[in-house]
Amino acid sequence: MTSVLPLKLKLQILCGDEVAMGPGKADLLEAIAQHHSISAAGRAMGMSYRRTWLLVDAMNRCWQGPLVATTPGNQKAGAQLTPLGEAILAQYRKLQDEVEQVSTARLAALVDQLLLPSPRPQRHRAKREGDKAPAEEPGAAA
Repeated sequence: MTSVLPLKLKLQILCGDEVAMGPGKADLLEAIAQHHSISAAGRAMGMSYRRTWLLVDAMNRCWQGPLVATTPGNQKAGAQLTPLGEAILAQYRKLQDEVEQVSTARLAALVDQLLLPSPRPQRHRAKREGDKAPAEEPGAAA
C-alpha cells in the first residue's frame, strides 16, 4: 500500500454561505485555547490581527452561541473557548478523524490498483484562442 495516499480532504461545515468550521478555524480555536488571547493565537499562526478577529466573529455568529469568549475593556485581557466552543472543536476533530479513516480505507485499493504514480505527458497542448491548430500527425486518417 502507498505510504501517503494522494488525497486532500478539507472538511468544512457551512452556515449559509459562511464557513462555520473548517481546518483553519479549528486550528485557531486550539491556538486561542493555548494562548488565551485571540491576537496572540493569530500571531502564532502568522495571521493579521484583523483576519484573526474576523474568523472568530464568523464562528461566533454561526453557532447557537459564541465559541470564543473575550474579556472586554480594562479588565484582565484574554480569550477562552466557551463550553460550546470546546464541544464543537472536539466534535469537529472527531469528524475529521472519522472521515480520514473511512476515506483512507476506501482509497487505498483504488490507488494501488489504478492510479499512476504521475500523469502521462500531454500529447497536445490545449488550444488557446489565437493559436494555430496543431499539425496533423503523419498517417492520421482524415
